[in-house]
Amino acid sequence: MDEQKTGLIEAPDGSLTCFWHGNDDFYRAYHDAEWGRPVADDRRLFEKICLEGFQSGLSWITILRKRENFRRAFSGFDIESVAAFGEADVERLVADPGIVRHRGKIVSAVNNARRTLDLIAEFGSLAAYFWRFEPAPSERPATVTYPHLKANPTSPTSECLSKDLRRRGFTSAGPTPTSAHRQGRGLVNAHMGGCSCRAAIEAGRAAFVRPA
Repeated sequence: MDEQKTGLIEAPDGSLTCFWHGNDDFYRAYHDAEWGRPVADDRRLFEKICLEGFQSGLSWITILRKRENFRRAFSGFDIESVAAFGEADVERLVADPGIVRHRGKIVSAVNNARRTLDLIAEFGSLAAYFWRFEPAPSERPATVTYPHLKANPTSPTSECLSKDLRRRGFTSAGPTPTSAHRQGRGLVNAHMGGCSCRAAIEAGRAAFVRPA
């Protein structure tokens, strides 16, 4: 099978699956059980914002393998706790070998926690804010293919989300990470047409109660 055309590979059980996890057991488990499933939990949404920021210049699998370390270092991504981090916390994190020790990305995560509290005060929850940027069905292709995703790494809605986040003072919030955030947390179903998980994701999205 030509994965460059279909975006699919064969899993060990013989089913077809998105190519990008490469059948790595750890990465495939994330693809099967988490990626694309709708999320309304503010802590999980905030975690994804932070981790997408740390991914810049790195692979997503690198960040995933460090996720438990990040959770420990960032107080389980409790938004109020991270928003209260000061310079001593930044220095602690810069010295932590279990995470990505990039001062700018660490400072960005703390800033984004504070901006997230502003969003929650305005919209009631981070989830209510994010789900306002779920794209209309007309914005999504009838069948997701690798050539389409490669040609369209972002979308008008993800660009609108990026622009709005940056207007509100968020950092590390360009169109590419915001597009990845929407895919990862189920605002869109980016599983390839033919992927064995795609139908389950569609059913989950259909049953999901959008936060208001």
